[in-house]
Order: sequence, then C-alpha cells, then structure tokens
Amino acid sequence: MGGKILFAVALLVVSCSARAQTAQDSVRAAVNLLFTAMKNADSAQLMDAFDDNAVLQTIVVDSAGKVKAQNYPVTTFASAIGRLPKGAADEQVKIETLKIDGPLAAVWAPYHFYYNGTLLHCGVDSFQLIRVNGTWKILYIVDTRKKGACD
Repeated sequence: MGGKILFAVALLVVSCSARAQTAQDSVRAAVNLLFTAMKNADSAQLMDAFDDNAVLQTIVVDSAGKVKAQNYPVTTFASAIGRLPKGAADEQVKIETLKIDGPLAAVWAPYHFYYNGTLLHCGVDSFQLIRVNGTWKILYIVDTRKKGACD
C-alpha cells in the first residue's frame, strides 16, 4: 500500500513540474514570436504577438538630461517593421527572469539589436504578458537602449 501512495505522490510531482515547464515554455514562445516576426519583417505576425491593449515604451534621456518614458503605438511599430527587408531587424534576447502568476507573466531579458548585421544598440526588455483564451499575449514592453559598450 505504501508503494502505491509513494508512486501517486511522485506522479503528481512530475505532472505539476511538467505543467510549470509548459507554462514557462509558452511564455518564452510568445516573446520569441515577436522577435521572429521582426526578423521576418512580418507585421501581421508581429501584431498577433500583442494584446489589443498593449503599450510600448522606451526609456530615453532628453537633451536636458531628463529621463522619461517615450510611447510607441504598436501599430506604428508593426508598420515600420513590415517595411524593412527580411532579416534586417535582428533582436537577440536572453531571458534571465520569467515569473508567472495565473494569467500574468513577467519577463526580464537583456538584448542586443542588430540592423543589417551591425550592432545598433543594446539594453533590457521588460515584458508583461497576459494569458487570454489560453494564449499568452504581450501587454506591455518597456526597454532601455544603450549605444557603444554593450557588455
């Protein structure tokens, strides 16, 4: 009898671990969809990566040295990406932190952005994602951008 209980507990632990891994993998896939769409210059696929209420922001320093967030409409971003040659925009990310709580996920990912093979800038992307009808969508991105020494 004890062996059956131990087996059932082990099966439950393995099952829960597999589900947690699947959830993290699906969040990673949602983030990677954005960068695949960028590299393919596919504005429709790019729009599909985002929630209808998504917000894009970049942290900038203005000419007076003031730090502020600059907003970009998702549709403007998608349109600009769609006009690029395929392969021109290549943002390479390394997901360092990924947290999930129900329908909310947070991702912290340092990146290097290459345009036509040349490093243009680097920084960190911070994502908030929402799970809608079983699919992860990007709800919010804010990033930093540095030129020059990236490492």
